[in-house]
Amino acid sequence: MDKEKEIAFIDENTHQIHELIRQKIQFWVHHVLFSRLWWLALALSVIPWVIWVMYRKKESTDRLLYSGMFVMVISLVLDVMGDQFGLWHYRFNLIPVLPTYFPWDLTLMPIFVMFLIQVRPTLHPIVKGLLFALVTSYIGEPIFEWLEIYTRNHWQRYYSLPIQFLIYVITHWLSKRKDFDPIS
Repeated sequence: MDKEKEIAFIDENTHQIHELIRQKIQFWVHHVLFSRLWWLALALSVIPWVIWVMYRKKESTDRLLYSGMFVMVISLVLDVMGDQFGLWHYRFNLIPVLPTYFPWDLTLMPIFVMFLIQVRPTLHPIVKGLLFALVTSYIGEPIFEWLEIYTRNHWQRYYSLPIQFLIYVITHWLSKRKDFDPIS
């Protein structure tokens, strides 16, 4: 393929993507916005954060937020990749242009991890990691499937187990770091 054809291909592909996004936004405005699933997504995006602010261990706020941000970034990246590769998709989004389920990646996952880090700190992180992986893979995912928000295309729940486990264990390890260089 010569350079002009490559550029034309990329431009046409980009145009098609923009058209599909326009159609998705139109559908979202007419069928998703203010529906019961949209209100659920909004509630799941806000209420857990309000509860976390009220009940977090105040002296650990910075450490917990650092951990939560790591979970958010990893969750978003993996969720976008899974969606883009056609492994799963979400039907009802809080925000129409995001291919991920905002409440899952930016609220439920990080708050659950922060909660586990904070509660029973002497419990071994492997036990907590297994609990996190089992709950997210075999309770969280099926609930969102049952609500018809999440659809698995080429994905099995047991694929999620090691990924969710690693997310927790790495985040737990990060939360225990003490070697930050003080800013002068």
